[in-house]
Amino acid sequence: MPEITTKELLEAGVHYGHLTRKWDPKMAPYIFMEQNGIHIIDLNKSLTKLNEACAAAQNIVRSGRKILFVATKKQAKEILQKEAERVNMPFVTERWLGGMLTNFSTVRKSIKKMQTLDKMSTDGTYEHMNKKERLMKDREKLKLRRLFGGIEDLNRLPAALFIIDIKREHIAVAEAQKLNIPIFGIVDTNSNPNLVDYPIPGNDDASQSIELLTRVFTDALAAGLDERRKAKEANKDEEGAESEEMQQMETN
Repeated sequence: MPEITTKELLEAGVHYGHLTRKWDPKMAPYIFMEQNGIHIIDLNKSLTKLNEACAAAQNIVRSGRKILFVATKKQAKEILQKEAERVNMPFVTERWLGGMLTNFSTVRKSIKKMQTLDKMSTDGTYEHMNKKERLMKDREKLKLRRLFGGIEDLNRLPAALFIIDIKREHIAVAEAQKLNIPIFGIVDTNSNPNLVDYPIPGNDDASQSIELLTRVFTDALAAGLDERRKAKEANKDEEGAESEEMQQMETN
């Protein structure tokens, strides 16, 4: 389990919430105080909730399932994509299309179309098209890759979602709720933590805060994947030893 301290959270500005007039009253249990018209998040509770979320997420990936990373706000997109790619998890950093979860079969069709266009550009099909047709196909391919490139390898619904700014990504939250897909979310003082299964109280606007919380969460996934790999290797060794023992018994 990744180790982190309240001091690190403090230095990253995780404690800074929104203006008091913009708060969601359901965040009251996680607010420490008010300072200069801004709510300050209780970092001890942030740390507890972060550890709970990391432990649960680690169990999910240990079983071989995928967690979909979601963040479309400018300051979070690159951070989220980099961390998702580090552990080979699917991600959405462009606009969340309505039905991305609830109409997943249609989304898979769009992904297959994108893959077909990719293949056409390399197998010689483009050579039999005029310049205008090629240009149109390239534009369509780029658009599809921008929207679906991050979930290209997602062959079935994810086991959970990790969301930065649940207020902004309310459509993703609603779709996951409808399908009973667990949600891990960085929740600022202007959001309702009850909408997600594993709220992580923290600043979801500052890039330093987003980077730290996302990195710690992803470190937990990396640890879970490592445990899965080691368990697989141990099983192979056991199977190999059993097979060798059987052969010796047959020989004798």
